[in-house]
Amino acid sequence: MTSLAIRAEGLGKKYRIQHQRQRYATLRDVLTDRARRLFNLSAFPRSSVSEDFWALRDVSFEVKRGEVVGIIGRNGAGKSTLLKILSRITEPTEGWVGLNGRVGSLLEVGTGFHPELTGRENIYLNGAILGMTRAEIQRKFDEIVAFAEVEKFLDTPVKRYSTGMQVRLAFAVAAHLEPELLVVDEVLAVGDAEFQKKCLGKMEDISHREGRTVLFVSHNMAVIQSLCPRTILLEAGRVRFIGPTTDAVPLYLATAGSIASFERPDRMLSAGRITIEEDTLVLELEITTAQRRSCSLEIKLHDGLGIPVGFASAGLLDADKQLQLREGRNLFRCRLDVPRLAVGHYFVSLQLGIPWVDVLDRAERVMRFEVDRPASPGMQHVLRQEWNYGCFEIPMTVISHES
Repeated sequence: MTSLAIRAEGLGKKYRIQHQRQRYATLRDVLTDRARRLFNLSAFPRSSVSEDFWALRDVSFEVKRGEVVGIIGRNGAGKSTLLKILSRITEPTEGWVGLNGRVGSLLEVGTGFHPELTGRENIYLNGAILGMTRAEIQRKFDEIVAFAEVEKFLDTPVKRYSTGMQVRLAFAVAAHLEPELLVVDEVLAVGDAEFQKKCLGKMEDISHREGRTVLFVSHNMAVIQSLCPRTILLEAGRVRFIGPTTDAVPLYLATAGSIASFERPDRMLSAGRITIEEDTLVLELEITTAQRRSCSLEIKLHDGLGIPVGFASAGLLDADKQLQLREGRNLFRCRLDVPRLAVGHYFVSLQLGIPWVDVLDRAERVMRFEVDRPASPGMQHVLRQEWNYGCFEIPMTVISHES
């Protein structure tokens, strides 16, 4: 029996996009057009232009039985298209994929459910689609209902369920009906925190105890890091990287976009250099404004997973400490006394604002730096070993006490 659960070779998916173009029509054009239509004359011209869009191109990879593999990438990178091909929802335009076993997928809210059928009926329907007998489904039925926490609504049509209830039932069905491959998209983010934790625990059981394969798409890098030893990074429909998650996540975050997510025509912030002097982080910034004004500066530090580590501000809580900007270019040098950080990659995000009123400009992950030395002698890489100690070392003094 082969040890591979999935093998993909040269996968590609092409869509044809239609663009309707019509020249600008004045009131005179509209009246003339209607008159022409009365006499079966041609109306003002329209044209249709199409273009090919490759959502995936030349994607090849292998996944072994029992592996939990993450799939990450920016919006539009091709993650959902890849999962739809693996789930046999859509056919690839080129290439091929081999799947060894039944596939259970959780891609979008409501996928695989018939809205007019009850929760009970949909459980049996999904099991039948997976090729299970009624007896096999019945054996798992109580576990599914208990996990989904929908006992009271079991005989209610699924179209009456809330989004959270649909997600709970969909995941319970996908996870408990024993597919050899479980494919899960970002849909879990819809659920509450407690249920997400419950689902992550179930996925760990599926892979570690039951030896089944899981493909997991998420924008939550902390979850990817904790759940997936290996990760596929997609970029513009192609594979950018396949390998250890500890390498994939920093690579994704480093290229996920700087000065992003907040575009304004009157951009003010421009980052300069960033240096580390002992335990002090030194940032050089340039702020350009067309008028004299006061504003606050907020600085947020993220670790390599994108999790906030620390925060500093000037003028957010104390108006006397706001930046006083003159017209034109303003140069600032900020010194941050940071704790002794663990070895790894870090990012800095900046924000200018009128405190509690408006955001003037924002730059996400505009600066990146790396700590390549131990936090203190003897620590080496202990902060990043199996028991994750966090991002920084906290000095401690022990005072002996005799009873």
